[in-house]
Amino acid sequence: MGQPVTEVARIDLTELLYKLLSSWKRILGIALLLSLLMGLFSFCLATPVYEATATIYVLNPSDSAINLSDLQLGSALTQDYIKIFSMWNVHETVLTNLDLPYTYDQIASMLSVTNDTNTRMLDITVRSVNPVEATRIADEYAKVVSSFIAEKLATDRPTTVANALQPTNPVSPNKTRNILFGFVAGALIGCAWVFIRMVRDDKIKTQDDVLRYTGLPTLAVVPVEKGSTEHGARRSA
Repeated sequence: MGQPVTEVARIDLTELLYKLLSSWKRILGIALLLSLLMGLFSFCLATPVYEATATIYVLNPSDSAINLSDLQLGSALTQDYIKIFSMWNVHETVLTNLDLPYTYDQIASMLSVTNDTNTRMLDITVRSVNPVEATRIADEYAKVVSSFIAEKLATDRPTTVANALQPTNPVSPNKTRNILFGFVAGALIGCAWVFIRMVRDDKIKTQDDVLRYTGLPTLAVVPVEKGSTEHGARRSA
């Protein structure tokens, strides 16, 4: 006996395109609604986060760094100094000096230290919901770490190249990006809704549907006049 043949559902891309075009108002409405919700969230509900950055120089400006060995030393020191920022006693000193109500993990999550390639400068960036607090913490980390390096490592004290500038605009949430994301996501949801409805709709409505699902041609079409159903219902009543 032969194996049963499994019918594979096929999607007519042309039909799907026409379905999407005929439902453009609904798709646009969903996209606008979701973008509006994202806008309300960004402007009214999301907590703004501010970012302040202070910069320190790894070696003292009086040092000469004109040969390869000096450059290699500076690159190695930047990695050592970045490690120092994660030490608990550094966090403790900053928290104590500024009388902050955070734990080590909380303040560590607010802090990021980066080093641009081929430079000996460290950018100390702090994020906070309070712009003044972000500025104070960034500057305090620069001072504490510089003192820690000079005292514990017995080396030249890093120089603060730039103090943190108090931010005026939040870095998060990104209102424009959120609204655009809501619009695109809403449009995709609308298209998915049209696609699912088309796939689940197995009703035979046209002559093409008869030929597609049964393989048989249509012999005749009986037109139905508008209102004939209601008229027949009244007569039968």
